[in-house]
Amino acid sequence: MGYLEKNLLPGEAVAYRAHLHPVIFFQAGFFGLIGLGFVVFGLVNPGLAVFWVLGGIFLVYAGGLGIGRAIQHYSSEFAITDKRVVIKVGLIHRKTLEMVLTKVETVRVEQGILGRLLNYGTIVVTGTGGTNEPFRSIANPLEFRRQVQARTSG
Repeated sequence: MGYLEKNLLPGEAVAYRAHLHPVIFFQAGFFGLIGLGFVVFGLVNPGLAVFWVLGGIFLVYAGGLGIGRAIQHYSSEFAITDKRVVIKVGLIHRKTLEMVLTKVETVRVEQGILGRLLNYGTIVVTGTGGTNEPFRSIANPLEFRRQVQARTSG
């Protein structure tokens, strides 16, 4: 049971869930491929042991980065219920946003070119009290905004 399920209000139901986009794993994959390339080059040229070491360093770094991003991915929750917007990121250092839908003024979406092509971006939820929290690398951020707008208008 995650943060959201533990903190639902009585009679509250989850209407929409969003997740982090897999692009957060790109950097780990990139360094892993570089490390693998160095290891393969070291296999082809046995006299150059430095490439084994360099490849190992890159692979260990990529593994650590990948584990960190996996923890980030699985410990982040983005949801819209019939009453609130609930966002929780982080495992040890937790950042949460729980805002009643009637208090949401805007949900701003920021996307660069790559974000538009791969359908990810940053959402910034702004509330009536001036709350202005950015949440990065959200998959399908325009749908998240649309879901909030559908529940706040009318």
